[in-house]
Amino acid sequence: MASSDRTPSRATVPRGRHAPPLEVRLSLQRERLFEAAAAVFAATGYADASAESISRAAGMSKATFYEHFANKEECILELFDAAYNVLLDRIVKAAQAAGDEPLTRMRAGMRAFLVALVDFPNEGQTLLVEIIGAGPAAAQRRDEIIARFAEVLDRENETASQRGSFPRFASPHDAFAIVGAIAELASRQIRLGRPEHMLDLQPVIERFAVGLLGQPLPAPAPGD
Repeated sequence: MASSDRTPSRATVPRGRHAPPLEVRLSLQRERLFEAAAAVFAATGYADASAESISRAAGMSKATFYEHFANKEECILELFDAAYNVLLDRIVKAAQAAGDEPLTRMRAGMRAFLVALVDFPNEGQTLLVEIIGAGPAAAQRRDEIIARFAEVLDRENETASQRGSFPRFASPHDAFAIVGAIAELASRQIRLGRPEHMLDLQPVIERFAVGLLGQPLPAPAPGD
């Protein structure tokens, strides 16, 4: 997740004596391939994408693609993992910046997720829509990532409840229900354009989440 538009950037890497270390070059290549792969998957669909089309979109040779990935399935799986790390980092930082009030932290984390999908539309479509048709391994990875997000949310709720000022989820499935609902609502918005803008989902998600907690919905902060 490295670009906010649908055309992958093609920053060149210096060669010769000015070339960066090998590990830096490989990292830059990998980032460009991820960006190109997301653009190709979003534009053509996973089924019609190929190593050749991805490498061409990245401005690289097909041989370079195969230096990083065995095939397009491995590429989408590793793109999924990289995107998870970016999203989790954004969510955690947003929650931390929001202070200590639990509902405010949850609201900030949810908004950070939705904003990331706006910032990275190709990656969002790839990881919420195209991943469904990428085979059993991709489906399993999707389930694992949703479970990881649910675990993060459940731990956040457990910490808040231990402080005595916030209710605990009624069951371990509540956090999974919230994360699953967010993923499905975001996927629907990408596929069908409903609602019109991704950020329009925030109040819907908040009503669902606080409903599970039995809490009144707090007033939106100015500018939300």
